[in-house]
Amino acid sequence: MTHFDVKIINSEKPIQLAKNYYFSRLEMLGKIGLMKLEFRYLGILFVFLLCEITVFAQQAPIFTHHAYTHSFTNPGFAGLGEGICVNSVIRQQWAGFKDAEGNKVAPETFLITGDMPVKFVRGGVGLAIVQDKLGFEKNVGVQLGYSYHAELGSARLGIGTALNFLNRTVDFSKFKPHQSGDPLLATAEQSDMLFDLNLGLFLEVADRYYVGFSATSLLESKGKALTDNSSSSFVGDRTIYFVGGYQLVLPWNQALEFHPSISVMSNLSKTQMNLTGTVVYNNKFWGGVNYRPQESIGMMIGMTVLDLRIGYSYDINTMGLGVPGSHEVSLGYCFKINTEKNIKTYRNTRYL
Repeated sequence: MTHFDVKIINSEKPIQLAKNYYFSRLEMLGKIGLMKLEFRYLGILFVFLLCEITVFAQQAPIFTHHAYTHSFTNPGFAGLGEGICVNSVIRQQWAGFKDAEGNKVAPETFLITGDMPVKFVRGGVGLAIVQDKLGFEKNVGVQLGYSYHAELGSARLGIGTALNFLNRTVDFSKFKPHQSGDPLLATAEQSDMLFDLNLGLFLEVADRYYVGFSATSLLESKGKALTDNSSSSFVGDRTIYFVGGYQLVLPWNQALEFHPSISVMSNLSKTQMNLTGTVVYNNKFWGGVNYRPQESIGMMIGMTVLDLRIGYSYDINTMGLGVPGSHEVSLGYCFKINTEKNIKTYRNTRYL
């Protein structure tokens, strides 16, 4: 969900305007009346009002397969597994949605993460690469993280931090403001690199439950001015996450497990939530439902083949107005690394 933080600045006293949304994943359908542009269902709030604009930012992407994106949202998760784990998620939101001129403006996100334990640093390391397209905006981010692991009885706690590099690009030439010729409006493609910091805590009991709390783009770093005539600039997307999940073996059939989970993300102005329940059979096949309040209901299926996890979901929008559904594909693979070599000694010279 993308939004502008708009502020009018004059010589006397700054006046804070209400926050409006541009390409909002949840609220834009209720805001179309505020946007006098020619898009049918998707609005672009591009109002600079003959004034200077301080910053604007995009909210981080949200996934239906959120249980497999912890390496992206929480650096404390890195290396808590037993080996190298690689996960990827491809999400096409509102598939096939176009504006009145035929431009593809629906959100598209590609995420790949990898993490592994590293014993000599008493923790683990992680890497995440994400590309998020939303209308005429594209964000490419790279996160490099480290997590320190502490044993708490049967639980393990990961305390992590990550460097966050984000390249944000907007093609302003494709925008059609209601009033053209304003010198404060950018008219060409603009981009900037932002550097920021992520922090996270992740607690888990293997095959039982997990809970995590994290903050990404914590510093909310600000980029350079986009034009010479205004203070408009890109800014980092500070986002707070809370996640939790549980694995329950069904007593009447040991081959069946029920996995409820929750993911809450907030940028302190808007909160989004995923409530998920899946049933896993024999640790190989699963199906479930994800509910995102005020937005969608997602149907999920998946299976594991030769240690390769494959999952698919289709989100049915509950916002009305004929908005298309969303596709999401999740892939994952983990393999153990045995760094302890078995050293055998023999007293009989026959084996020398």
